[in-house]
Amino acid sequence: MVTERVAVIGAGSWGTTVAAIAAARTTTVLWARRAELAEQISSGHRNVDYLPDHELPHRLQATGSLSEAVTGASLVVMAVPSHGFRDVLRRLAPHLQPGAAVLSLAKGLERDSHLRMTQIVADEAPGHPAGVLSGPNLAREIAAGQPAATVVAMTDDAVAAAVQHLLLTDTFRIYTNPDVVGCEMAGATKNVLAVAAGISAGLGLGDSSMAALITRGLAELGRLVVAMGGERLTVASLAGVGDLVATCTSPLSRNRRVGVELGKGRRLADVLADTRMVAEGIKSARPLVELAGAHGVEMPSAEQVTAVVEGHTTPGEVRRTLMLRSAKAEFEGLPVPERRAARVEEPDGR
Repeated sequence: MVTERVAVIGAGSWGTTVAAIAAARTTTVLWARRAELAEQISSGHRNVDYLPDHELPHRLQATGSLSEAVTGASLVVMAVPSHGFRDVLRRLAPHLQPGAAVLSLAKGLERDSHLRMTQIVADEAPGHPAGVLSGPNLAREIAAGQPAATVVAMTDDAVAAAVQHLLLTDTFRIYTNPDVVGCEMAGATKNVLAVAAGISAGLGLGDSSMAALITRGLAELGRLVVAMGGERLTVASLAGVGDLVATCTSPLSRNRRVGVELGKGRRLADVLADTRMVAEGIKSARPLVELAGAHGVEMPSAEQVTAVVEGHTTPGEVRRTLMLRSAKAEFEGLPVPERRAARVEEPDGR
């Protein structure tokens, strides 16, 4: 059984939520970086640091030991941020049982290599099926049992189906998607675009501005996904437009919240010092832009977020820069047949 024992690595809000869902179906162990948090989860059945309002299943156990969490697990869920993903995976890899699957919850890119998380799995744990869980999922809402849906994309279809059934609940609907590249790139890109959306809100701009930013951001995402070999249809999926809308508009989105504060004129260092949660869009902005450049893809919104994060420009200047770009066709870059298919025909009056 692929899911006879599950280890969730990372006790942030989303890792804890996924661990709680899995624990309802099978033996599940949650790894916390701090031993005191692990003890508190095991004995008090609550993660006071990240999900203080939600009681956790009593059968969910936590540990501060990576080897203890992973040994014997047939599925390892990596709920650590992209910048720490490789280090943690490297430390636990010797304890993986043969054939254990690795599922990433991270939505980002490795800074120097620009690799996706499943590529890091291939580096550090070769031979293990790898995939990603991605969708419009805000941890507090999922933990509270609000209806939601997500996508699991794996290199192994049978493993994807097993994960689907493991995490499926009355309020959490799971779909499978074979496009690992598209789902991972959608997750990394939407976090950067959510920072842009927050900046827009922080500047006091309204819904028309937000709608334009999300729509054009979706076009940037689509160009990159296709250039990297992903499926254009994934851009219109839960992992694509679904996650983009949720992350760009929800006050629960940490990336949007950081962007809002930047838009109000606060320094990035001060904003980040106020939260223990990681805003993946901040760390992934530069590698995303460089990756896009390597594939010949223009991503003006992501480029401007990078410029703000690195202190090369201000939020006010970003608005002017984006609005004064040269005039273009909306579907520029698409092959002619696709542009024709996308065009809405005028009624002929008959």
